[in-house]
Amino acid sequence: MEEGYIKFKARWDKSPALPLRFFKELNRWRDQLYQMNLIGVYENGIGFGNISQRFDDTSQFIISGSGTGNLRSLTPHHYSLVTDIDIDKNLLHCKGPVIASSESMSHGVIYGESNDIHGVIHVHHKALWLKLLDKVPTTGEHAAYGTPEMAYEIMRLFRESDLMEKKILVMKGHEEGIFTFGKSLEDAGKIILEYFQELNSGT
Repeated sequence: MEEGYIKFKARWDKSPALPLRFFKELNRWRDQLYQMNLIGVYENGIGFGNISQRFDDTSQFIISGSGTGNLRSLTPHHYSLVTDIDIDKNLLHCKGPVIASSESMSHGVIYGESNDIHGVIHVHHKALWLKLLDKVPTTGEHAAYGTPEMAYEIMRLFRESDLMEKKILVMKGHEEGIFTFGKSLEDAGKIILEYFQELNSGT
């Protein structure tokens, strides 16, 4: 399993954490998703899932750091600020106490589609992934996580599907991987919770 390995070229400025006030919503939703095992760690010790929020109405965003999926709760020291991405060069710039998540390129592409998007969530859940596969916007099976190919696939879905309306996508080439997004983390979180509840109710 490749899960968790960074596939982009990173220019990481290791620097102090942002003030605590930036992490209230991030930690509230991250804690809930962890408790539901939608973010967490596999038996082999590899973490999965991540969460991000647009930073002060800029093109930048705060995202949980690489290798944090195994942690029950996060502090500001477990997040990174992504300041720029270049898909064509597979290059990402970030700063903070930790390097940005391996899925940061995909988060960045989603934010780039609309200034109204302020929260993005990436979870793993096998049963939900299987139920939603090809029922909601779904990336091609040959696009691997954390790659420019995945980024371009997400961009294609924005152009060719109702992704902007549904605000959820399944990653066919990344088993168990699901993304949601919204005008806030609250919106993105409610979307994944609604689908999760439907799964558990059998509807």
